[in-house]
Amino acid sequence: MEFDVVIVGAGPAGLSTACHLMQLAKKADKELMVCVVEKGSEVGAHILSGAVFETKALAELFPDWQERGAPLHTKVTEDHIYLLKDDTKATKIPNIAVPKTMHNEGNYIVSMGNVCRWLASQAEELGVEIFPGFAAAEVLYNEDGSVGGVITGDMGLDAEGQPKDSFMPGMELRAKYTVFAEGCRGHLGKQLIKRFDLDKDVSPQHYGIGFKEIWDIDPAKHQEGLVVHSAGWPLSDATGGAYLYHAENNQVLVGLIMDLNYSNPHLSPFDEFQRLKHHPIFKQYLEGGKRVSYGARAIAKGGFNSLPKMTFAGGLLVGCDAGTLNFAKIKGNHTAMKSGLLAAETLFETLQDESEQGGKDLNAYTDKFKASWLYKELFNSRNFGPAIHKLGTFWGGAFNTIEQNLFGGNMFITLKDNHHDHNQLKLAEDCVKPRYPKPDGVLSFDKLSSVFLSNTNHEEEQPCHLKLLDKTIPILINLPKYDEPAQRYCPAGVYEIIENPQGEKALQINAQNCVHCKTCDIKDPNQNINWVVPEGAGGPNYPNM
Repeated sequence: MEFDVVIVGAGPAGLSTACHLMQLAKKADKELMVCVVEKGSEVGAHILSGAVFETKALAELFPDWQERGAPLHTKVTEDHIYLLKDDTKATKIPNIAVPKTMHNEGNYIVSMGNVCRWLASQAEELGVEIFPGFAAAEVLYNEDGSVGGVITGDMGLDAEGQPKDSFMPGMELRAKYTVFAEGCRGHLGKQLIKRFDLDKDVSPQHYGIGFKEIWDIDPAKHQEGLVVHSAGWPLSDATGGAYLYHAENNQVLVGLIMDLNYSNPHLSPFDEFQRLKHHPIFKQYLEGGKRVSYGARAIAKGGFNSLPKMTFAGGLLVGCDAGTLNFAKIKGNHTAMKSGLLAAETLFETLQDESEQGGKDLNAYTDKFKASWLYKELFNSRNFGPAIHKLGTFWGGAFNTIEQNLFGGNMFITLKDNHHDHNQLKLAEDCVKPRYPKPDGVLSFDKLSSVFLSNTNHEEEQPCHLKLLDKTIPILINLPKYDEPAQRYCPAGVYEIIENPQGEKALQINAQNCVHCKTCDIKDPNQNINWVVPEGAGGPNYPNM
């Protein structure tokens, strides 16, 4: 199938690109063929975000978004930020001591899954073709080396890769230009960055793992619009922070973001999150409530210093596939959308020429990006992450407050963290094992019951989508050196060390559990795990995340 533009990923960046491109085409009375492929079973199925949402880019895309029924219903009413000192004590930080980037006046507490479903409906009304349940498995290259589209994954293969009765081969989706909007650590984006050397001369990308649960709570405890953030405990050996947002319908959204540059291989991000909920600041709202959903997703948080070149012959990287999240705001949805709007404008201007055959490096995008508020916002937040990494939660937070509140992000220095997250682990024998309490089934839970709530499912008889580049490394290297950390950094119980009756150990991969967070692809110390797409429609099915 041939299109003018193929967009990979129906998240905020991809859908904003599609909507704006068709808006521009309709205004100019020009016909364009635009399609979006989405690996989730439906639009929104794989979308997970906190989320406190800033409307700046949405208002540019649809100035009448309220009249159109966009699902933004809960305006932020209060911001509370705490420094958790231990498992019982906390200090509330006064607003004057909080970086102004973390103030949320005028923002909304939303389900980004539902926002994306709404954006998809707007895109379809504009004439965009959206194909959910189809995973872009390979990049299609033209003879001259430029990107010419994507190939969707074969469906109906058995575990050995042989066709079953239900076999359906993948399709070539050819395009003049292809936009990659896969989200954080996109598996095709990763390949393109390497092939075109897009990250030359920039800091390595940095990541966190973000957890989220939705809880129905006692209406007497619910304060619609209240936003709670915290730093400190339980992350004594790592940096990051937690959140609890009071959404509509007596629900709260609670989660933890833990930076993936931690050094203690015994740490379990999932168990740190489960501990968090027992702190009185969080327990006071959750106690007596019921957990109704769970999910996890990696977050690209390197920001300005880690941005790759976002253009290459035949295509563009947008949103979190490029790393446009503003960690100083703990927000990436409005920035992803803006990157999509800029992509749409660049593509439309290029496709105005009737003789355009595609395959060019769209350098005009870089110029538009540098002239936009997105560039300025990311530049002014460039020191936020490196300050935390280098100075720790307290002093890094103090630095960020001074820089943002007194200098507006324009301090004369630029801090950088040029270490790769996967290189930070120390030897297991040199680190202390945390003692994680047993889940009580009331506030804290185990991994498998959590994965159940994510509605994760994969066709069981299919090739494993978690590829080991060297099958000997987990047992011969990772186990003796790091006690095979995949057992703990995976939030879904995918990786297990098993032992046969003869005492031989092996790594078992429970790919059926995978929630597509990409943490294994990021944190494995030998970069031995390559996450590729499973059959389309596989993975989590998040209803309201």
